[in-house]
Amino acid sequence: MASLDRNAPRITKPRFAALALIMMAAAVSGCAGSPDGMTTSAISDDYRQRHPIVLTEKEHHVDIPVVAGDRRITTGARDTVRGFVQDYRAHASGTIEVLAPSGSANSPGVSAFRRQIRQELVASGIPSARIVDSYYQTSGPGDAAPIRLRFLATTATTNACGQWPEDLSANAFDNQNYYNFGCATQNNLAAQVANPTDLIAPRAMTPIDADQRSKVIDSYRSGTTPTSTATIGGFSGS
Repeated sequence: MASLDRNAPRITKPRFAALALIMMAAAVSGCAGSPDGMTTSAISDDYRQRHPIVLTEKEHHVDIPVVAGDRRITTGARDTVRGFVQDYRAHASGTIEVLAPSGSANSPGVSAFRRQIRQELVASGIPSARIVDSYYQTSGPGDAAPIRLRFLATTATTNACGQWPEDLSANAFDNQNYYNFGCATQNNLAAQVANPTDLIAPRAMTPIDADQRSKVIDSYRSGTTPTSTATIGGFSGS
């Protein structure tokens, strides 16, 4: 039976507790030094990088159906042209191309419609020099092809959704989102932004109304309501 050396160093309880605290502190400091500053594993991939919103040159167009027997532009077609002009004013300042079908069965109606569409564009404020007449070839003489209006403009867009490059079950336990995750959100944001250049930099601020600001501050200090009236949604209030 081996004898114990009474002079050998022993680890007492206080020293063992101190050693445990040092090991815990080292573990915590290792977590704090992670790149994302989180103490738990986080999703490393970002849907904004997989589906980035970019500004590109894109065609805006609208097709106006033409019946062979029509000789005057309809009310619905006229409203469509006016809506197209509003879209053009909001997004572009270049040329508008009026493409008429060539060799289609509705050629008589196309000729009358095209002339009246051009007149409607000019009446809506589009300079005649910015309207370009062109043609496109139809697949056959029996086609009742429409007249197409189009222009090019800077547009916010992202890649197409619905892509599944790998099986979802392959990364089911990796704590990572799938490739198509966030694509619909990015597409909706790109489609809803009114001014695509807002995604690059903010617009300049409008000048302040010093007179109105002084009235509001004076009213706040005196505890009274402003004397000026404002109309909001058809209702005026003081």
